[in-house]
Amino acid sequence: MQRQTVFATGLILAIAATPASAQEASQPASFATSAPQTYELLQSIGLYDVLEIMSVEGIANADDLENDMFPGQGGPAWSGMVANIYAQDRLIADFEAAWDPEIFDAEELDSLIAYFTSETGVKLIEGELLARRAFMEDGVEEAANDIYTQRLAEEHPRLEQLDAFISANGLIDLNVAGALNSNFAFYRGLTDGGAFEVELPEELMLAEVWGQEPEIRANSTLWLYSYQLLAYDGVSDEDLQTYIDLSRTDAGRRLNRALFAAFDAVFEDVSYDLGRAASVFMTGDDI
Repeated sequence: MQRQTVFATGLILAIAATPASAQEASQPASFATSAPQTYELLQSIGLYDVLEIMSVEGIANADDLENDMFPGQGGPAWSGMVANIYAQDRLIADFEAAWDPEIFDAEELDSLIAYFTSETGVKLIEGELLARRAFMEDGVEEAANDIYTQRLAEEHPRLEQLDAFISANGLIDLNVAGALNSNFAFYRGLTDGGAFEVELPEELMLAEVWGQEPEIRANSTLWLYSYQLLAYDGVSDEDLQTYIDLSRTDAGRRLNRALFAAFDAVFEDVSYDLGRAASVFMTGDDI
């Protein structure tokens, strides 16, 4: 199972249910009381909106996974399992458990929050959110891919900024690594659940997953450039440069690494649980 790329912007793939209100979204989270400044930062970059939409998307993808792996065998029982695995409260709890609230001192938190709640920061985040919501609609991603192909042929100058942006945050390598880790976790879930007649050795699972790397890398690269061309279409070069500059600071790099690490932890667990759940229907065991 190839995990959909989930970290697609400079510091985070911003996905929102209400794109115009990233800073105002209200989600239940323990950080709201235990680490309010961290909570404010995560709110300002739309983190809790991200988890909400990932929950919705994960549940919506249940039918596709069933059709790929055990057509017609899942039904309501499978849908219920996936809903539990992708429950929003679970994703929030897992993310916060994986996040180190001491990664920044108070001054660094203030600085990051100030950027993301500034006029420029809000404009960037809203662009990301609107584009990500648009990508959920039929045909939009394909149209964005066509625009990227055209911009590439034209050697459009915005691509140079996106090159710098993606490089500063290591987005392609980190996305690929996250997808490979999640896919390996899914295989582990399948084999631990007894989906195969013979237990797969770890080296065989690793070889299978690593064989997917070129395709995942190509898909991630296309997705990132297409998405960001749309997300920052209304953003000036000057404003986008501030995002690149932030990404190159020590605090920006640590924020990026922390977000990827926490999301990887969340979705390795989710992928493993999906594999275990899928194994039930692949083997025909009673639920």
